[in-house]
Order: sequence, then C-alpha cells, then structure tokens
Amino acid sequence: MEEEGREELRQDIEQFGSTLIRSERGCIHTLTIIGQVEGHQLLHPSAKTTKYEHVLPLLATVEESDDIDGLLILLNTVGGDIEAGLGIAEMIAGMAKPTVSLVLGGGHSIGVPLAVAASRSFIAPSASMTIHPVRLSGTVIGVSQMFAYFQRTQDRIVDFITAHSTIRREDFLRLMLETGELTADVGSVIYGAEAVKLGLIDQVGGVREALEYLHGEIDRRRGEKGGGETPGQ
Repeated sequence: MEEEGREELRQDIEQFGSTLIRSERGCIHTLTIIGQVEGHQLLHPSAKTTKYEHVLPLLATVEESDDIDGLLILLNTVGGDIEAGLGIAEMIAGMAKPTVSLVLGGGHSIGVPLAVAASRSFIAPSASMTIHPVRLSGTVIGVSQMFAYFQRTQDRIVDFITAHSTIRREDFLRLMLETGELTADVGSVIYGAEAVKLGLIDQVGGVREALEYLHGEIDRRRGEKGGGETPGQ
C-alpha cells in the first residue's frame, strides 16, 4: 500500500507538477507552473509546459476537497497563452481556501497575473518578472478592429493585476511601455525587492515563509470555525 502511494505521488509530480504535503498542521496541495503556459495550441514536445486543461480541473478539485486545507503555487514560467493564463489566474483568485504563490527564478509575462492571483504572493530575492505589452502570434490583420482587440486584451491583464495587487495602474503601465530597459523589446524586468516595493508582490521570501503564512491562514480559519479537528484525527 505504501509503495502504491509513492507511485501515485510520482505520477502526480510527473504528469501534473503537483503533490500533497501532509503534516500535523494540515494538508497543502503544491502546484508548479513552469515553462510555458500552454493554451489551445500544442507546443513542441521538447518544451517544458504547463497545460491549462490539467490545471483547471485540479484547482476545482483542491477547492472542493474536504482533505485539502490550502494551496501553494510555485512559479517559474516564461509566460505563454494569454487566455489560458488568465483563466488559471481567475480560478486561483476565486478560491475560498487559502492560496499562496511563490515566484522562483521567473514569473514573466502572463506569469505576473498568476503570481498576484493568490491571496498572498511571495518572491525569492533573486527572482525576476518581465512586464511587457501584449504580443499575439499568428496572422494579424492590419485593421482598426484588430488593434482595438489588442488594447482590450491588454486592458484585461492590467485590470486583473491592479485589482489583485497594490501596484498603481500608472506605475504598471510605465513599466509595461518602458523603451530603454530591454534591448530588443518594450517593457521592464523587475526583481524580488523591487517587485515588493512597487506593490506588485506582497513579500520577499522563500518556501519557508510561504508555508508559514499558509499554515497561519489555515490555523486562523480553523479558529474562526471553532477549532476543528486536525485532519486524520
């Protein structure tokens, strides 16, 4: 039975990038969002991807499960599909259970709304986040309707980020449209402490701080419910 449990854990990590952390303080589901967020189009088999069709039902399961007390999201992503990323971010933001995100390495492009979607966001001191205007692949028709679509898509992202963080809209737009930061692109790269100072991320920290906050939220909510029993008792 123990061997079956290990095999199931290994399969969850390999297929979904997720696992459960069980301790006396509760049960935390850990989800990793790495590489590119894959949307409606399949990416090259050699690319590391996070598939939204895996993540969305997984988040629903975490929210509904009586055995899971909180969610830890580990982010190291270059970005990816806008609608898939925003869909995942909206799911995280709409969860009632405590959620914590931790940016490790990078939380670039659509990784920014994914990071701020959690109820508390952390960033490692050495981690970075790239903020840039919307880019769309595929055929672009040079008509006013297409440019209006670009603007509305960009507004959706900016609205979400400013609604789920304390960064000022004008500061975020300034970073997004910066022309002197990136060599061959428009946008900005910000790092750990700078992201916190701007109000984009809540706190500089690592996995210890993220888990400590998450356990604290779990304990607090149990107290509000009258001090429920520890899972497994």
